[in-house]
Amino acid sequence: QVQLVESGGGLVQAGGSLRLSCAASGLTFNSYAMGWFRQAPGKELEFVTGISWRGDSTYYADSVKGRFTISRDNAKNTVHLQMNSLKPEDTAVYYCAAKPYVDVWYSPRLSDYWGQGTQVTVSS
Repeated sequence: QVQLVESGGGLVQAGGSLRLSCAASGLTFNSYAMGWFRQAPGKELEFVTGISWRGDSTYYADSVKGRFTISRDNAKNTVHLQMNSLKPEDTAVYYCAAKPYVDVWYSPRLSDYWGQGTQVTVSS
């Protein structure tokens, strides 16, 4: 079965950096666009960033543009999220998601597969 397993979350001070990873198995990884979504306490799940199945296009929410970078390694079936200049408002559970044959999708409801999530906490 399809599995997406996130890692790399944790506690960091404002201004710091974290790198999240998502390891995928059970799917033809290079046929899937990959995305990161997040859910802060008391808020809805929201789009953070996405990368096309070829890896040649990336998309970012305005709130993270210039600070976060998504990348993928199709040989290793992994996607990474480098998060720099972290802010307290970035505190959330971050989820990796996958959807085939698109460049990007913004609605969490349209995701085909989800990881279990990893907590990111940014202290002020």
